[in-house]
Amino acid sequence: VQLVESGGGLVQTGGSLRLSCAASGFTFAFDDYAIGWFRQAPGKEREFVTAISRTGGSTYYADSVKGRFTISRDNAKNTMYLQMNSLKPEDTAVYYCAGRFSTPDYSSTYASAPLYNYWGQGTQVTVST
Repeated sequence: VQLVESGGGLVQTGGSLRLSCAASGFTFAFDDYAIGWFRQAPGKEREFVTAISRTGGSTYYADSVKGRFTISRDNAKNTMYLQMNSLKPEDTAVYYCAGRFSTPDYSSTYASAPLYNYWGQGTQVTVST
């Protein structure tokens, strides 16, 4: 299984970026897997950002990004996206996409990083003041 993020970079406060995560090699169909985005800033623990159910019908957001970030997926392309608007310096981090086989309890466990089996290598997002 391979998850490859792209789209990170340097942006000014208030700017936008769109991250992509291309998936390949899943044992089952791509739409059997729920997807999440996590981030880790220097000196901090990895934290949940957003997640999307296997069909895309349900999305979840951390309070810190609600209203600014939008997660989506294109199951035909095995790709998920993270649109980030109104970026702030505190959004600076390495962003990781992660996948897990969808289970009935996903709606209550989507933010738990240890439950995700597959991780990308991460992409750096830096927001300057």
